[in-house]
Amino acid sequence: MKRIGCQCKERLDFRLKMAFQPIVDVFKREVISYEALVRGSRGESALEVFKRVNEDNKYSFDQSCRITAIETFARLQSDKCLNINFMPQAIYEPEACLAMTLKTAKKFDIPTNKIIFEVTEQERVVDKNFLISIFDVYKECGFQTAIDDFGEGFAGLSLLCGFQPNYIKLSIELVRNIDTDFAKQTIFKGIQFMCEKLNIQMLAEGVETESEYMYLKAHRVSLMQGYLFAKPELESLPTVYWPPL
Repeated sequence: MKRIGCQCKERLDFRLKMAFQPIVDVFKREVISYEALVRGSRGESALEVFKRVNEDNKYSFDQSCRITAIETFARLQSDKCLNINFMPQAIYEPEACLAMTLKTAKKFDIPTNKIIFEVTEQERVVDKNFLISIFDVYKECGFQTAIDDFGEGFAGLSLLCGFQPNYIKLSIELVRNIDTDFAKQTIFKGIQFMCEKLNIQMLAEGVETESEYMYLKAHRVSLMQGYLFAKPELESLPTVYWPPL
């Protein structure tokens, strides 16, 4: 693949912080990873931060999120994996744009296989093949990959034809009240069957109630994330609540 520079029109003129939310294995009752969630310098929400992202600074924003996530996570001295969200439309050329990520991971002695890059299915992907090439390069570098919000967007099934990530994260909308919603249960079972056939691990995010948890656990979903277990905490690793067995 030809290397070209990742040209940035504008440096990021605001500071970022990261909050962390655990991803848990409910059968082993242990944390397997923490997702880094962007916040403002004074703890402002992700929504407020994204209001400041535009066409000129999105590359710098994407790079800053990666570096801030790795640096902050390293200070917290966890041996778990780290989930980082990325913006495919901010990437000009995958290998060149990974240079600083690789440098930072090496500096803090975090193996690439401990970093999981997530892209949301809600992203309007202009060039599906380019996104697949991004995933391919990440895989070659040893990173793990995930498709977030699966079931809400438009590109998920099409993407899976060209690339199978390590993880699919069921959308919050699909998980909400899944214990009582027959349509959601039916869709869930179809996605679960597909994941098993494609050797993809399925993760349920947005789990908020013990009823949702019990349904998912009864149907062999081991990986979960959501307010039931812990809310994100700014520059800290939250204590996990474990529902009764």
